[in-house]
Amino acid sequence: MEEEKAVSPENPIEQMADTSAAPEDTPTADAAQPEEAQTADAAQPAEAAAEVAVEAAGEAAAEAEEAESPYQKAWFVIHTYSGYENKVKKNLEQRIESMGMREWILQVVVPTEEEIEIRDGQRRMVERRIFPGYVLVQMRVPKDTLTPTEQAWYVVRNTPGVTGFVSSGTKPIPLRQEEIDKIIKRMEAEEPTIKVSFHRGEKVQIISGPFAEFMGTVDSISMEKGKVTVLVSFFGRETPVEVDLTQVARL
Repeated sequence: MEEEKAVSPENPIEQMADTSAAPEDTPTADAAQPEEAQTADAAQPAEAAAEVAVEAAGEAAAEAEEAESPYQKAWFVIHTYSGYENKVKKNLEQRIESMGMREWILQVVVPTEEEIEIRDGQRRMVERRIFPGYVLVQMRVPKDTLTPTEQAWYVVRNTPGVTGFVSSGTKPIPLRQEEIDKIIKRMEAEEPTIKVSFHRGEKVQIISGPFAEFMGTVDSISMEKGKVTVLVSFFGRETPVEVDLTQVARL
């Protein structure tokens, strides 16, 4: 198969020099460049379309193979000691490789999400585990039973730090697809969630802004706006004041 010439967008073709003095029947080397450029430019959409077609064909072939196979992919949840989730993930992945189980145990995931933590007026970004004490494992299982093979079960269950599968009796229960979709959506969320250290009805102090040094009671919290309404006392009357979440600290 003839190798197609790649055209780099970072190296645009130079403009053709003025060839008005050249004989009409004797094209110069520079005069040939626009034709080559046009040919290359015209080939780019075709190349992109070909890549998309190849990718789609590959996905279709994989789906057809999956449909004909007696096995399918399924996600399971395993219990771990709290705080050992990442260590369990590392240990399990090492066992998968050393025991040649990559075909049967496909992915190991510790679900996390980014969170903005506001404490004593300070804002910091943290990575929070969505389900402390749990790890997700994707496995290839028989379609008729939807349970891990005996060897795959043994590899996972005997990983240091794993205390068991989430199961019904002794049978591990696979997660439903909608449950997995929700978890992945949380993990891939562009906007981090916000966590504050105070709650409605709690006594707080405003630490910055025009109401600095005032103390009051949290009346409401708006995560969407990043604001908190505090009831402060003005001349013996409670007055609601809206300030930024970072302008409030617990007493």
